[in-house]
Amino acid sequence: MNKHLIATAIIAALLTLSGCAEEPAQENTQQQLQPIDVAAVITKPVQSWHTYTTRLEAPEEVSLMPRVSGVIENIAFEEGDVVKKGDLLFELDARPYAAIVASLRAQVTSAKAALEQASSEAKRAERLTQRKAISTEQAESRTSTLHQREAQLAAYKAQLTAAELDLAFTKIRSPIEGIVSRANITKGNNVQAGQSVLTSIVSNKTMYAYFDVDERTWNRSFSDVTRSDKQAVVMQKVGKATFDHAGYIDFIDNQINVATGTLRVRARFEQSNNELRAGSFARIKLAANAVQKHIIVPDRAIGTDLKNRFVLTVGQNNVLQYKLVTVGERYGRFRVVTSGLSDTDIIAVNGPARVGPGMPVAPNTVTLDTSGIAFTLQPSSHNLMAKK
Repeated sequence: MNKHLIATAIIAALLTLSGCAEEPAQENTQQQLQPIDVAAVITKPVQSWHTYTTRLEAPEEVSLMPRVSGVIENIAFEEGDVVKKGDLLFELDARPYAAIVASLRAQVTSAKAALEQASSEAKRAERLTQRKAISTEQAESRTSTLHQREAQLAAYKAQLTAAELDLAFTKIRSPIEGIVSRANITKGNNVQAGQSVLTSIVSNKTMYAYFDVDERTWNRSFSDVTRSDKQAVVMQKVGKATFDHAGYIDFIDNQINVATGTLRVRARFEQSNNELRAGSFARIKLAANAVQKHIIVPDRAIGTDLKNRFVLTVGQNNVLQYKLVTVGERYGRFRVVTSGLSDTDIIAVNGPARVGPGMPVAPNTVTLDTSGIAFTLQPSSHNLMAKK
């Protein structure tokens, strides 16, 4: 009897110890679940973006050369200044041209006097002819002399006009409004008409950006675009994180380049602060006209498995599931998923960094912040995040 009671007590004690051991084990299992950030996917209307590289060009650019030869007497501008059309830039020694003008003016005066005399004699010959006091030949001779004096005066006047132009050209003025470069030839040097490059000027109010769109992309997304539509574009300068400058397409070439299979397009950008400079490298974004709704996820939520892209979603009992996805455009730190996810999915925000499919996790729900990122191009908002 005592042996039976002792055995029963031992079994009861063992069961008690076993139960106590299982409870901490369950608690340890709960404590070992990996905490991860999870969030619901976002559905937004987006436009497909096409990015091109280019260099800015000024609509007007002048390599300034003198129209007459001479010695530079004065440089009337500060290098790098903004100049207006007609501003004086260089002055050449005008004395030789002034002397020619003075000589021709004297010849014009003399020719006028000779013309007056010839005109008076021709009129007198006409009166004498009526009285038959002079021969017809003498009268015709005086008329011929009159015509010669008229032609001579016209020739002198033409020479004087040319000389006055040459004199005016000794003052070299800016033919356009823009930013002037440095003086390539300094005071005291002789310059040759039409050969010596004094400086260069580029316009600064408008900048052009030429880029080539492949034929397939143009036909798929922009076939209905015309110059008059002023299709919106945005531009990013080197060293900037955002596309700060808004412009529009103002030129579409009239044919496809058969050698490259591309169409030349030009974007126009207006400016008032001289921030854009000709020759600058830039990136252009052109948005397709079609706006479609797509699922948006953080780019870091997308993992790569050999050649596949996948996303981890939270399934039943907080177990992670593996889902193959097809991705599209990137918008800042977010990426479009074109297939593989539904708008009710909950995803692992940081992707497969510390977790994998089939793993139970401790989810920490967060909200995806898309503020400051444009998914469509709005005329009033062009501050787009750069694609990394």
